[in-house]
Amino acid sequence: VDRTVYNGIYTMHGTIMLFLFIFPVLNGLNNLLIPTMIGAPDMAFPRLNAVAFWLVPVFGTLLIASFFVPGGPANSGWWSFPPVSIQNPLGHFVNGQGLWLTAVALSGVSSIMGAVNFVTTILRMRAPGMGFFRMPIFCWTALAAQSLQLIGLPALTGGAVMLLMDLTFGTSFYEPEGGGDPVLYQHFFWFYSHPAVYVIILPVFGIFSELFPVYARKPLFGYVYVAVASFIIVGLGLVVWVHHIFPSGVAQWMRNFFMFSTMLIAVPTGVKVFAWLGTIWRGKLRLTTPMLFCLGGLFNFVFAGVTGIMLATVPVDIHVSNTYFVVGHFHYVIYGAAVMGIFAAIYHWFPKFTGRMPYEGLGKVHFLLTFVGANLNFLPMHPLGLMGMPRRVSSYDPE
Repeated sequence: VDRTVYNGIYTMHGTIMLFLFIFPVLNGLNNLLIPTMIGAPDMAFPRLNAVAFWLVPVFGTLLIASFFVPGGPANSGWWSFPPVSIQNPLGHFVNGQGLWLTAVALSGVSSIMGAVNFVTTILRMRAPGMGFFRMPIFCWTALAAQSLQLIGLPALTGGAVMLLMDLTFGTSFYEPEGGGDPVLYQHFFWFYSHPAVYVIILPVFGIFSELFPVYARKPLFGYVYVAVASFIIVGLGLVVWVHHIFPSGVAQWMRNFFMFSTMLIAVPTGVKVFAWLGTIWRGKLRLTTPMLFCLGGLFNFVFAGVTGIMLATVPVDIHVSNTYFVVGHFHYVIYGAAVMGIFAAIYHWFPKFTGRMPYEGLGKVHFLLTFVGANLNFLPMHPLGLMGMPRRVSSYDPE
């Protein structure tokens, strides 16, 4: 595998993982659960919902099609930073990078449509008598996540369109030779893409908050605090993005401010963790498959949170920014916590969706393989990163 092929593989891995798996699955759960939980007959805008859904196979097809155009798929990473991402050495109008950017822009449009629908449904379609603090906690976390989508996603969508114009039509939004600023795109990208982690993890927090009381046979400890903490995460999540670009030469006062704000987000997150522990404490635990996935996801998330606090500090962040430490941290959040939360939801609500009970024995084997495999895969990345193993590199000197 040469450098170009390797770069294309890891670019498409990250893109498909997020835009064709995590977000569509979470949106599917939102569609299935929210109307039922709030007593609504349907989503507020069914046709808008359908358009948002059918855009998924459209931009998915564009992503896969990029493997078959001259030059191959996009190979500038799932973040697609310029000036690498605005190079078109073969001169083709249709190229892998252009298809990738078009797909990302369409994904943004789809997600914005979905966010409008979810927020409107929760705000306006609740059953009579269901006040905000009588909603299931999953609806609170979904409302927080989709509000964050509405605020942050236009920045990434607009930034991707501007990048596509630089690549295809020769504009200079990010091209230094034409007066553009490549760091500007990093601000657009991370302004949304760090909050996107909260867009993913907040519904998973909602899943944990729904399932722990069921399998501990106790009410959720601190319902109001968990609900309010979700929106504190939204507010703080919008002022943490610069910690991703500490090595890019940002001003010292910005480093200090964003280091503090990034650390501060651990407070509302910690409120949720202690609420779950309070729910489990002295409960009559049933270690079913959904409960095991919740416990495993909680363990992985706490570990990811500890490494996230480390990354918030400027010296550590600069030292490990381009190493496998960041890769390990990110995958503990996305796979170790979010995917395990999704599996917990699927196992828990599978009878409601299908009318059939999943086989408990196979479910526990599934949990064991997933939990052990995730930790064996991603845990070693942290010490390797601290020792300086760089990411985004296709080969290493044998010495």
